[in-house]
Amino acid sequence: MISTLFRHELKAFWRSRNTGKSIAIKVIMSIFLLILFLYVLALGLFLDLILSAKFPDADPINMFCGVIFMYYLFDLLLRLQLQELPTLRVQPYLHLPISRNLLARYLALSSVLSMFNVWPFVLFLPFIFKVISTFGIVAVLAFIVAIAGLTVFNNYLALYIKRKSNMNGWILLMVMGILIIIITCDFRWHLFSVSDISYAFFGRLLIKPILIVLPLILAAAIYYLNYLYLKQNFYLEKLTAHKVKNNKSSTDIPFLWRFGLAGNLAANEIKLVLRNKRSRSSLIMGLFFMFYGLIFYTNPTLSKSWYIFAGMYMSGAFIVNYGQFMFGWQASHFDGLLVSNINFTDFIKAKYLLFTLVSTVAFILTIPYVYFGWQVLWVHFVMYLWNIGVNTTIVLFFANRNFKRVDLSKGASFNWEGIGATQLLLTFPLILIPYAIYTPFSLFKQPNVGLALMAIIAVLFILTRNFWAKQLEADYHTKRYQIAEGFRNK
Repeated sequence: MISTLFRHELKAFWRSRNTGKSIAIKVIMSIFLLILFLYVLALGLFLDLILSAKFPDADPINMFCGVIFMYYLFDLLLRLQLQELPTLRVQPYLHLPISRNLLARYLALSSVLSMFNVWPFVLFLPFIFKVISTFGIVAVLAFIVAIAGLTVFNNYLALYIKRKSNMNGWILLMVMGILIIIITCDFRWHLFSVSDISYAFFGRLLIKPILIVLPLILAAAIYYLNYLYLKQNFYLEKLTAHKVKNNKSSTDIPFLWRFGLAGNLAANEIKLVLRNKRSRSSLIMGLFFMFYGLIFYTNPTLSKSWYIFAGMYMSGAFIVNYGQFMFGWQASHFDGLLVSNINFTDFIKAKYLLFTLVSTVAFILTIPYVYFGWQVLWVHFVMYLWNIGVNTTIVLFFANRNFKRVDLSKGASFNWEGIGATQLLLTFPLILIPYAIYTPFSLFKQPNVGLALMAIIAVLFILTRNFWAKQLEADYHTKRYQIAEGFRNK
């Protein structure tokens, strides 16, 4: 039966209306993956020579045993961002006399067919056969089985975290934070060493092959945990009930009522963000940018002009990530907006309100960066004002020039839907305008004057929002039919 489900997947792909476009994208991606595969294979083939050249006084085997856990740590970070969930494809079978156990096994098996599960073998097997083979065939088999077990463990751990985060977006953020803290504690603060932990296991694996039971137990346990979760949460009604229960308190925001229709529209937009994969990815990525400060403020080689870039993205990443696809998020019901009695000025004000809410929360979360100095907090505050005043207006201006629809149900990984020239052009004013104001003052050793001028301009934009909303509405009316026609093209 599982083979039948796989055949159905292939038929669904070939019979899709977008097959030509999908094939073109897959061909391009396959070329990139082939190039990447060749690079990783070359790295694996010469890994022993690279380790010997980089660490001439160290034993290559010891170094190899020390990097394996580090690889899987970064692998988990990448999987959380890029690996897709094989979930929606089984929905047509839920009403048929097919057991949930079989569907759960199918989902689990289909998730194994991921390129992430190939890279560790391409990278590590050449070294194992060239160097570890000197310890005998048992050691080689032990390493291969251990790597397979850890790969399966990472695969299902990432899928389980992403499935749980679909119910509660904070879970993914907390896991990402924990991983980043672990990396920082190792590389920055040197509180412990992941390499030492890795060597403690794989170094002993050379002489005690029985230790392979540990990664196998971990792989089996996380597989079974995924299996149970899928089996218990298969039906859409059950999932929806959980989502309504969990999201009710976060989307029914009483203080938005005071903003009238704009507040109601902003509350609906918040629900759209939280309930759909693509839009929720924009929010999660925005929260992930909160850790930018650990990159910029701990690096003494970077000038303070980088603080503007970091501050803008830490408090305004959602404006950029989500706003670049405005109004494509409403593509599926944009025709309804054209004939509704909603004043488009209120629609624009709702966007202003949404961006202000998210940016305010983001700014509050970045306040602890004052640990690196009051100048950091001052830059964050200025860029927060700039984001909710100037950048929001720029984003909404370019939204009137975006004619590409966005499918809310699709994830963000390797998804180019909705991306066009508008997104590329939007990047330039968002980044260049702040520096055009700040840099002249910075060159004359007066950076605070430049920041103060940016704050004044931002406050003026905030105070004149009604004017800009009217201007954006007038601009929208000249392009609304072009936007609607573009959104109708699937």
